[in-house]
Amino acid sequence: MPPRRASPRCSHHVGTRRASGRKDAQRRRVSPAQRAREPLYQCADRHLAELRSEGRLQRLLEERVIERFLKCGDAHHGFARVYCPGCRHDYLLAFSCKARYFCPSCHQKRVLAYGDWVEQNVLAAVPHRQYVFTVPRMLRPIFSRKRGLLGELCHIVERLSIRAYSGAGVEGRPGLILFVQTFGDLLTFNPHIHVLAADGVFRADGAFVVLPAIPVKLLERGCRIAVLKLLVAEGAIGERLSASMLAWRHSGFSVHNGVRVPAGDTEGRKKLAQYMRARRSPWRR
Repeated sequence: MPPRRASPRCSHHVGTRRASGRKDAQRRRVSPAQRAREPLYQCADRHLAELRSEGRLQRLLEERVIERFLKCGDAHHGFARVYCPGCRHDYLLAFSCKARYFCPSCHQKRVLAYGDWVEQNVLAAVPHRQYVFTVPRMLRPIFSRKRGLLGELCHIVERLSIRAYSGAGVEGRPGLILFVQTFGDLLTFNPHIHVLAADGVFRADGAFVVLPAIPVKLLERGCRIAVLKLLVAEGAIGERLSASMLAWRHSGFSVHNGVRVPAGDTEGRKKLAQYMRARRSPWRR
């Protein structure tokens, strides 16, 4: 006998709905017709073929992400049947694309889940600070062509941060989470590093020692020297350009450290981690 639909008073069904606000949000599914009216969906659907034919998709990943986004939440492309053996209620749940950044819905789910996870499993109840490292506009196309250098840029920032905390005269180790971002507010390629750092160091006995913010000029100078040395070693720029940029008064390398979350602000830590993971693009602002 086929499963029957549950009545609104079914204890299993009502209990499931009350279990979690997040589960309730997941149940509010958007129909394919509603998604087809969204501006981002219409733009992707209208121009994907054009982008393919003109060779403007630089990486295979870009094409796959757009294709998966167009199928996201459409049961015609796959679904799971959710069934409760207690109340015999069932419904069809369309597969999502699970793409980061491009799909607003799937990316937001990842962001919220990451914020919960990192607060529960990684971040200590101590003050935290955000550092943002950016590179000059002149050098950004190099990182676009050689994506492997983004990892090296991340390592440079990590070493600079550890060295700065180690030089504070307090024996201990810092706590850092680094995020590589490759776009800015105008959706142009803009490689930069976000650092979520415990605002001090952890001693060997587990005690935390609060330290002043690392001076931005110290970090900017160290970042400029290390990045230019890397690019020269990779053959991306010449010695002459490197020497010139080292002598510039305003080199284009910048560091920001003005965002701080107090020790007792649990929600603030979580939201800061979510912001760094999300780094929303203009259509979500």
